[in-house]
Amino acid sequence: MTAHPGRAGRLRRRLALPLLTATLLLTAACGPEDPGFALQEDLAQPAPTGTAVATGAGAAGAAAASAPAQPKALPTGVPYDVTPLLKPSHKYLGAALPGVPASMDALSAYSAAIGKQPNVLEFYSHWKGGFDTAGVRRIYDAGALPYMAWEPYDHSLASIAAGDTDDYVKGIAQAVAKLDLPIAVSIAHEMNGDWYPWGRQAASPQDFVGAWRRVHDIFDKAGATNVIWVWSPNITDPAPNTRLAPYYPGDTYVDWAGMTGYFTRSGPKTFDTLYGPTMTEIRTFSKKPFFISETASEQGKRQRADIDQLFSGLEAHDDIVGFVWFNIVKRADWRVEAVPDTLAA
Repeated sequence: MTAHPGRAGRLRRRLALPLLTATLLLTAACGPEDPGFALQEDLAQPAPTGTAVATGAGAAGAAAASAPAQPKALPTGVPYDVTPLLKPSHKYLGAALPGVPASMDALSAYSAAIGKQPNVLEFYSHWKGGFDTAGVRRIYDAGALPYMAWEPYDHSLASIAAGDTDDYVKGIAQAVAKLDLPIAVSIAHEMNGDWYPWGRQAASPQDFVGAWRRVHDIFDKAGATNVIWVWSPNITDPAPNTRLAPYYPGDTYVDWAGMTGYFTRSGPKTFDTLYGPTMTEIRTFSKKPFFISETASEQGKRQRADIDQLFSGLEAHDDIVGFVWFNIVKRADWRVEAVPDTLAA
């Protein structure tokens, strides 16, 4: 993340979103005394006055979490500082759900089904579409970090790097800055694959890096420092000969090293074989925290074991800050509630 003068001083004056501070433990039911739902000193930050704050549901059978302190008015003119959210004390539990954020109807059903309310909600935004200010507010008001996967379907990365979409990007950056709520953003995810029009078959690593840096710089100039930048390649398994380092924009342009990786019937069977090679390669050029920006398990006999692998792997790696479960039907049914054994896992 690009350094900003006076950030430390603003951090002492600025408080962040309570549910984001109460990031969820992955191993046990959370009751009122569980630190996973406590307001931690390093992240304790009431939301702006008038913002609805969800405290989250405990696991099935657990007591409800204690309510956070009442929100206080925030200083005016102080940009939102996302620094406390970058390395949380506990891991984020995220989801991508159908209809979110245009509608939040799927959130309550999903939260009830798994016994936890996600505190990251990922959604997908077309490059030339407007910024969904109302939708991002809905996610924030539900107590979650909005995560926008920005998809340049109609513009090449080369054209973005050359500045052809600067006016559009400036408009989005200004809207994000004006909103002044925390938001995670990825650009052209899975760029090392060949299944998207911005992938390796259509764009060079130089095109990708140039586009990323140009967009990031425009956001900085607009004062949109409330963004967590998530660089999000696919795991290397489908493209083992495509190196990731040439696609990396640099540590000053990235906050989380994201990874997209799914457990499939014919793919790697353990956490380490699925994510390990990618993590090892990324660690040769970056020490940024990892974030699994998309994952799920294909329905079948291995699904419950896959989920066990996911959670045990997350526990074993302190440098992974959380994950997003892709709970949408797309080329396969990835929904956890569709299979009782999976839901139990």
